[in-house]
Amino acid sequence: MWFRQGALVPGLVAVVAMAGCESGTTPLDNTPPAQATVGRVTANATVSVFATGLVFPRGLAFGPNGDLFVAEAGSGGTTATTPAQCTQVVPPVGPYTNGPTGRISRINKQGVRTTAADGFPSGINAFGDVSGVAAVAFIGNNLYALIPGGGCSHGSADVPAQVALVRPGQGTWSKVADLSKYLAANPVQAPEPGDFEPDGAWYGMIQQNETLVAVEPNHGEVVRITRQGNVSRIVDISALYGHIVPTVIAQWGGNLYISELGTFPIANGSQTILKIDPQGNVTQAATGFTTVLGLDFDARGRMYVLETTAGPFFPSPGTGRVIRVDLQGNRDVLADKLTFPTGLRFGPDGAVYVSHVGFGPPGMGEILRIVIPGTTER
Repeated sequence: MWFRQGALVPGLVAVVAMAGCESGTTPLDNTPPAQATVGRVTANATVSVFATGLVFPRGLAFGPNGDLFVAEAGSGGTTATTPAQCTQVVPPVGPYTNGPTGRISRINKQGVRTTAADGFPSGINAFGDVSGVAAVAFIGNNLYALIPGGGCSHGSADVPAQVALVRPGQGTWSKVADLSKYLAANPVQAPEPGDFEPDGAWYGMIQQNETLVAVEPNHGEVVRITRQGNVSRIVDISALYGHIVPTVIAQWGGNLYISELGTFPIANGSQTILKIDPQGNVTQAATGFTTVLGLDFDARGRMYVLETTAGPFFPSPGTGRVIRVDLQGNRDVLADKLTFPTGLRFGPDGAVYVSHVGFGPPGMGEILRIVIPGTTER
């Protein structure tokens, strides 16, 4: 993984609770941004388990018929590559081993899970961090998957890190863009040499018009991918901010918004949401967050931020939360005491869906549904 210096360890049993309220002073796109402050406590949102039986769930996307598709990292495998085959991820993180255990689940409106496609490469490192399928997105009726689990440095000699076209009705998938090849040919300006993965650690991906936009946290960049497989850089985050570990991406009002995870030791409240305008200019949109792994907007332009853990130093079960930020910068904590949540999507029914126990024992992953009174629009 890329949550270092240190590494995430698999989480324990989930603890879910309703939230408090946090009033902030950071309007979206205000410059310079200000830190959030703790405010009065509320308990308006309700949290329930929507689906279970997931294997390290990550990113989420709703299909055209309203079914929820979930990227799953899988449980790794035992296949290894050697230094003679390719550059390895250095100890203590590497080397990786790999197996075809990554998958994508489809969850219907009743919360019933079925497998949409499987057999994706899934790499596991020395800390037990697993990287398989990280994100899913639709362009029209076509489903695409972001697959960081591939690549020789992840123990997958024949299947690269890639974006794949998935055919849920058939359970098959095929490569669209070779991201391992792209990274090798297009190094960023300021990679972190002590924490470097040759095949990357791709995490977030969304659809924008007829293209896909993906985030690579370890090298630190945002790219655009066409349906023909062309990959081009939108922005080199490392050149602007160094090793801040950008993670997920959302869009609102023609702009892209990028979250960051940060590195160890965790400094609570030190992470920022960045805005990329259509001209490629990058500014800070909001600050005062911690280890962000989920980001989305509702129809009113309110931003939903998923924090996976808080400090004081290393990841702690039961410290994740979901925060809503309105256009004036007011912040409501919709759910807290979450254990290693790893993905968030605002649903067509006005509820917020969260991948939960994303760094936990295989099969313990689940999807939470957070209902907020008065929020019914997408």
